[in-house]
Amino acid sequence: MKKSTINKVIIPVAGLGTRFLPATKAQPKEMLPIIDKPVIQYLVEEAVHSGITDVVFVTGRGKRAIEDHFDFAPELESALLNKNKQDAFKEVRSISELARFSYVRQNLPRGDGDALLCAEHLVGKDESVGVLFGDDIVDSVVPCLSQMEDVFKKYGDVVVALDTVPRSEVCHYGVVKAVEISKNVYEIKDIVEKPNPKDAPSNLIIVGKYIISPRVFEELRKLKREAKSGEIRLADALKNLLKSRPIYGLRFQGKRYDCGSKIGFLKATVDFALKHPTLKKEFRKYLKKVV
Repeated sequence: MKKSTINKVIIPVAGLGTRFLPATKAQPKEMLPIIDKPVIQYLVEEAVHSGITDVVFVTGRGKRAIEDHFDFAPELESALLNKNKQDAFKEVRSISELARFSYVRQNLPRGDGDALLCAEHLVGKDESVGVLFGDDIVDSVVPCLSQMEDVFKKYGDVVVALDTVPRSEVCHYGVVKAVEISKNVYEIKDIVEKPNPKDAPSNLIIVGKYIISPRVFEELRKLKREAKSGEIRLADALKNLLKSRPIYGLRFQGKRYDCGSKIGFLKATVDFALKHPTLKKEFRKYLKKVV
């Protein structure tokens, strides 16, 4: 594990997960499993493997399962030991030892910017932090956040993760106007939220992974809440920050899965199953029969 220049990551998980109803009626969407591991654990492991020591979850109603997942489970651990299931015990115990976990509540779903402000008091005044949203998993040799940190070390300003999508799909994302300044590294000139494909400045989209500076919190506090929704949006704070500071984007190395969509979740499940050490052979045989 490399030494990190940032020690903390904020993971907002207060969303309702309506796209996965009824499965998410009684459980957080972030706890939906890809094979035998919930989506949220992939994000935490990405952070930990990037050198992060502290994870701050911004939770909401109905998210207690996330807290329980990363907590000790004395009854379960005792049962596993009594049945001499040492490997399972070690795996379960290791989850609670991945990092130091903190939890704050976002009382109402008032936007991703509001979620970050809920966690601001847990961030040092001069501290830059990572931000990982619960939908995007990147399968890569080097963790995506670690790749982003290399850019942050060089430039010292906000870094966002970038990916490309077909132009017909840009209407679902925040799209950047940017200039490539070195291989896969861009200086962002503008951010356009969910543009019409014909008006989009590019097909480079922002993925839900950021390294933000204290200036971002300043910009978030200046924003007025949207009249109808009461939301504060991170994208608006970044657009305002661009007036005074550069923002950089990294087109990361790896494959992104949008686990906030059903098709993205299914693709992740299939691809990770084909890599699973104990399932891949049997699963591949099954796929050959049905495809």
